[in-house]
Amino acid sequence: MTKILIIDDDLAVANIYRNKLALDGFQVEVASDGELGLELVRSFEPDAVLLELMVPKLSGVALVKRVRSDLEFAKLPIIVFSNTYLTNLVQDAWKAGATKCLSKSNCTPKQILELLRSVLPANENAATAKVPEALMTAPNKTDTQLLKKTTIEGFAATLSTLRGFLRGTIKADNEAARLSKLQELHRQIHTLTCNAGITGMVPIAQMADALEALLKELHEKPENINASTLRTVASSIDFLGMLFDSASLHDWPELPTPNILVVDDEAISRRAVTHALEKARLKCISLEDSTAAFELLSKSNFDLIFLDVDMPEMNGFELCKKVRTLHAHKKTPVVFVTSLNDFESRTSSTMSGGTDFIAKPFLFMELAVKALLYVLRRHLNSAGPKGQSPACQPLNTVPSAVLESAV
Repeated sequence: MTKILIIDDDLAVANIYRNKLALDGFQVEVASDGELGLELVRSFEPDAVLLELMVPKLSGVALVKRVRSDLEFAKLPIIVFSNTYLTNLVQDAWKAGATKCLSKSNCTPKQILELLRSVLPANENAATAKVPEALMTAPNKTDTQLLKKTTIEGFAATLSTLRGFLRGTIKADNEAARLSKLQELHRQIHTLTCNAGITGMVPIAQMADALEALLKELHEKPENINASTLRTVASSIDFLGMLFDSASLHDWPELPTPNILVVDDEAISRRAVTHALEKARLKCISLEDSTAAFELLSKSNFDLIFLDVDMPEMNGFELCKKVRTLHAHKKTPVVFVTSLNDFESRTSSTMSGGTDFIAKPFLFMELAVKALLYVLRRHLNSAGPKGQSPACQPLNTVPSAVLESAV
């Protein structure tokens, strides 16, 4: 019998994979942390390993290195799961000896089964053991349907927990306490990413996946924890609540391709914004001339606009005022990305019709999260009556004054 080892501390997700594989005749064991996983590699001697990189006690990358250091397991297929945005971690996994790397936010049990069959030796592709009768009679979709139902029904409590960890992060009186709360928040979002991904709640998985990456970066580089990044985290958590309230969007197959415009006369700055958008798998048109940008906006519809402020001929504030006179762009989100971070500039951005403000230098992942939030929100608000419900209004659970005083 072909043996598969699953190493994942999210037991709900691990059990869904285990049940799917068991239905196809595989013998499956589950380990909830890296140390136990390493022990089972040696004692269970699996034919393949499914490994979540973000496991406790022994990280996924460290585990791959330890396994590959043993000649007996030099060719053992190891399929790893990671956050879509953690490209450095994925590269480390490849270097350590991973066979395949997958994004957990958009990978189904069926895809896992197909991938396992492709990496297993030919004589192990077909499971030959007799499948237990109880498993044979179980509906194939029962596990994912139950997890989806549980995730949706329990999200009110989950949302309260997320906000509690965020408040704890903001109010912490020392860095150790702050990082502890931030890590707990990261783990909660990580679980949500996995649950939403495996149950097909695509927009929720996309938003949680991006937020998870931002939280990990803030935990690793606490000097970047400031009013701006905390406000982005708070907005993202609130928006996840809006997505859950809009049941019609739970089953989006994928995010419609958005049109995004970036206007900045500095080539390096334009490239920085473009790179940040690419991290969120978003493409854009970039222009250096504000007059040309207005002409394009007069003829074409865009879902999101990023503007610099200090530009020749027509500055960003002036351009934004003109954009708001266009019927198609009266409510299009406009985000200013500028080195002007004073109170007067922030006030001017609002008075000109701007939606948001990011100060340079910025975190690529923060801008990626904001972009995804605005693009998803725009589609949410155009999805019909559910998108216009009171539940979709800003919740303001963390007042700006609290954010400003917390850092």
